[in-house]
Amino acid sequence: MDLKVETEEMESNQPPPIEVFAHSSTLHGISHIFTYERFCVKRCLWLVFFLGSLTFLLYVCVDRIHFYLEYPHVTKLDEVTTPIMTFPAVTFCNLNAFRFSRVTRNDLYHAGELLALLNQRYEIRDMHLVEESVLESLKVKADFHNFKPRPFNMREFYDRTGHDISDMLLSCHFHGTECRAEDFKVVFTRYGKCYTFNAGGDGRPPLITTKGGMGNGLELMLDIQQDEYLPVWGETDETSFEAGVKVQIHSQDEPSFIDQLGFGVAPGFQTFVSCQEQRLIYLPPPWGDCKVTPMESDFFDTYSITACRIDCETRYLVDNCNCRMVHMPGDAPYCTPELYKECADPALDFLVERDNDFCVCETPCNMTRYSKELSFVKIPSKASAKYLAKKYNKSEQYIKENILVLDIFFEALNYETIEQKKAYEVAGLLGDIGGQMGLFIGASILTILEIFDYLYEVMKYKLCRCSDKKHKHNNNNDQGTVLSLDDVKCHPPHSLVCEQLRGLCSLQVFFLFPLLEQQRKCVNCA
Repeated sequence: MDLKVETEEMESNQPPPIEVFAHSSTLHGISHIFTYERFCVKRCLWLVFFLGSLTFLLYVCVDRIHFYLEYPHVTKLDEVTTPIMTFPAVTFCNLNAFRFSRVTRNDLYHAGELLALLNQRYEIRDMHLVEESVLESLKVKADFHNFKPRPFNMREFYDRTGHDISDMLLSCHFHGTECRAEDFKVVFTRYGKCYTFNAGGDGRPPLITTKGGMGNGLELMLDIQQDEYLPVWGETDETSFEAGVKVQIHSQDEPSFIDQLGFGVAPGFQTFVSCQEQRLIYLPPPWGDCKVTPMESDFFDTYSITACRIDCETRYLVDNCNCRMVHMPGDAPYCTPELYKECADPALDFLVERDNDFCVCETPCNMTRYSKELSFVKIPSKASAKYLAKKYNKSEQYIKENILVLDIFFEALNYETIEQKKAYEVAGLLGDIGGQMGLFIGASILTILEIFDYLYEVMKYKLCRCSDKKHKHNNNNDQGTVLSLDDVKCHPPHSLVCEQLRGLCSLQVFFLFPLLEQQRKCVNCA
């Protein structure tokens, strides 16, 4: 009697036929495929249409997923107006690294060959190319008879013989206010002794500007002192064929890299430099390739491409030459003039020009740079030449060959942002897939859950039916009943099957299906 009751209850829990589910499902098209009608052609056509739509859906979904895994990005440009702006740091170097009048006999003894003034026998090179006044002075300095050389240090040599800002600076104004030599910070670059205005640090905040346009920035009048230039009788990295200054405009957070990023300003001209600040924001991998990890350096706290380059070049020279150049940070010994010529200069030239593998510097995720527009006018005019000559106690020819004016200002009080943004995120991927599902098969996430719910009901019914057969088999076995092959196949223990069904019921509760009905079915199964 109990077995009969259980059988009746199981039949009442049997899931509806596929035709009933198809007519009640929100999945479009399957109600025309699974139907009680016997008209086969119509059902086949609907099956073809449904499978075709499903194929297109899968193709589009794969394409969208592939596009997402490419991690595309777009670049957004914007211009932001602001009432005040931080003025950039301005570094300049005289293209002549050493003043001839400051070179001593001891300097010439140690560095004469490096400067291409002496040959290997400590004799003056190419005397026929030397002007008479220079030759006389050079002969006195190159007389090493009974000379006892003293210790020589390249850092001290660069510092002592480099052009002095107090001699070069004829006039300085920032935002209409006069500035002095004390407002410039000494820095060493590959050009030797250089100077930075508005460097910040040392308790001095960066200067700001509240207006754009000419006259609201930095205006310098410089004397490049060509009469102090070393005579050039050969090509070395320490001598220059040019006359003028090299200038770099950069943020206070990055060191100067003027030999690679600077621009030249010639004497006899007033150079106007109109700047615009650009703030660049890059994406980290996998959308971009910017560096997100902190700066791993003993010399710099803030990561920048220039800091990375200087750090890398320093390590390269210390590893290959066991010394460093004057402009390089660290505590390694400075290279001697011999090492400069034989190792340091060739190694650094090779690293800069040819070796693209050793120094690989990633782009920082946030950086500031300054775009520039340059224009020029000639100085002095015929009307002002005599006045300037009298004012600075120089000849008119000297004024034309040595004086330059540099005017740096913001074009306007705004800055440009260049920002990389993710072009395709997870929300966009889900939206595209959901839209295509609705277009091709009229489905949604709930439709997928409907299908899983129906499959669960079918599986539960099959397992319960199989378990019931096993229960019948146990009763019949006590009465000596012969088992059929189908009864033998249904062998899982009755308790284990129902434990599995109880687990499936709990899983269905997790997906927000009716709890009480499912628990009732599982209890009946037990």
